[in-house]
Amino acid sequence: MSEPNQAGQPGYQFCSVEDEGRLRIVTINRPQVMNALTSEASHELHAVWNEFAARDDLWVGILTGAGDRAFSAGNDLKAQAAGKRGPRPPSGFGGLAMRYDLDKPLIAAVNGIAMGGGFEMALACDIIVAAENAVFALPEPRVGLIAGGGGVHRLPRMIPQKIALGIILTGRRVSAQEGKSLGFVNEVVAPGEALAGAKRWAQQILECSPLAVRASKEAAYRGLDAASLEEAMTTVFPMQQRNLESQDYLEGPRAFAEKRKPNWQNK
Repeated sequence: MSEPNQAGQPGYQFCSVEDEGRLRIVTINRPQVMNALTSEASHELHAVWNEFAARDDLWVGILTGAGDRAFSAGNDLKAQAAGKRGPRPPSGFGGLAMRYDLDKPLIAAVNGIAMGGGFEMALACDIIVAAENAVFALPEPRVGLIAGGGGVHRLPRMIPQKIALGIILTGRRVSAQEGKSLGFVNEVVAPGEALAGAKRWAQQILECSPLAVRASKEAAYRGLDAASLEEAMTTVFPMQQRNLESQDYLEGPRAFAEKRKPNWQNK
């Protein structure tokens, strides 16, 4: 990340960051290489998402790519072939693939190609809004690699195993409509409307209690790792406990009884 620019906002080399109230929009800004990422780009995104996680005033995040050709083509193979591959950040590809403790919701606004690490970043988000021209694939075996940034693990947890393996082992391309029918895409929108669609989803989330949203996300994911349904349902996860002890836990029912919109304080 570079020094702050004249407007007082931090400057970035590989992405742009725009905060709209409680919403953060991160745009991968390498359209000349279809938003493919180098190690340096992943480190920059790692810092961007670290800041997002730490700031109490940001409640929802959106990830998208510059231009209409690509969300992200994944790893910058030309840079790798030139020997420019460096270590990735602890949070993995794009600062997201191995980030397991982010309780704030993330939405992927997929415009065009989302392949390899690009698809894996989208899978690491909680909601995927895809334009009609979006294309998803894990083509790593075609270049002697595996989709080790979560693709071989997240996809079989989201869709039927045999279908996931059919995608993983062949590297075939999946359209936005097929992705929706399989269940890993939430909504398909017109070309050029992915970000607008993601913002609509974000606005619906922002109407809810931020602590309740985070508690719900944590319980949903961690509950999947429980040994049984009973264990998941009888466990009070940390964010759920924080929500139970919050002012917002009282504000919601109070606002309902008084027939007004709740004034969430995130505390």
